[in-house]
Amino acid sequence: MREVLKIFKIGGGILDDPDQLGRFLSELARVPGRTLLVHGGGKGASQMLQRLGLEPQLVQGRRITDAATLDIVTMFYAGKTNKQIVALLQQRGINALGLSGADGNSIRATKRPVQAIDYGFVGDLSEQSVNTALLHQLLQAGIMPVFCAITHDGQGQLLNTNADTIASALARALAGAYAVELHFCFEKDGVLADVHDEQSVLAQITPEVYHTLKASGAIAAGMVPKLDNAFAALAAGVEKVVIESALRINEPVKTVLCRS
Repeated sequence: MREVLKIFKIGGGILDDPDQLGRFLSELARVPGRTLLVHGGGKGASQMLQRLGLEPQLVQGRRITDAATLDIVTMFYAGKTNKQIVALLQQRGINALGLSGADGNSIRATKRPVQAIDYGFVGDLSEQSVNTALLHQLLQAGIMPVFCAITHDGQGQLLNTNADTIASALARALAGAYAVELHFCFEKDGVLADVHDEQSVLAQITPEVYHTLKASGAIAAGMVPKLDNAFAALAAGVEKVVIESALRINEPVKTVLCRS
């Protein structure tokens, strides 16, 4: 039987609230076995850009990353945010190591080609992007890797890469060596059948149910790319995908996505 690896992804809603971030990390420290954390950026980078007179540009929730924006997001994602999370994990007795994709050549991306939209210095991932040998060494040494949303192209160029995409790519790459559980953590207790009813958490979603919910518009637009990523990960060998509250990861209320 393969060893279980739990990969957790958190986003800006948790990162922007020090109290909630601390509570999540305390819960994460209680999770048994091997764990890995991926985090997004939060509002800090956008606020800094605005202070410098640069207006953040987003298209369908994805950041347009010109050279000046890349400098700022790298400082926040790979610097302040990543190291603050690592320090808080050390405080809780977890030996964590903060990483960008450039560190140890752990995640190599390719710059997104210019099509209808020029996303700038944004990285896309492939099946060969993840350095699984390095991550296996870290995990077996009892170290929790903590990844920010910065990768590199192998030619000296840093790239901004969506954190959900990184979490999914890591899960898929490590599914050959571990029974991987991918946990997307945010403010809600799971996927809601009714966005106006916080108690309407769907305990389980199959691909068929997902297609029905998506076609009817029952799933909020912001959740669609998360679930698309999640079902793609399941199809690629990930054992389980969970959508849950970042503050209740050790409680039973959550949505589990199933292959069938």
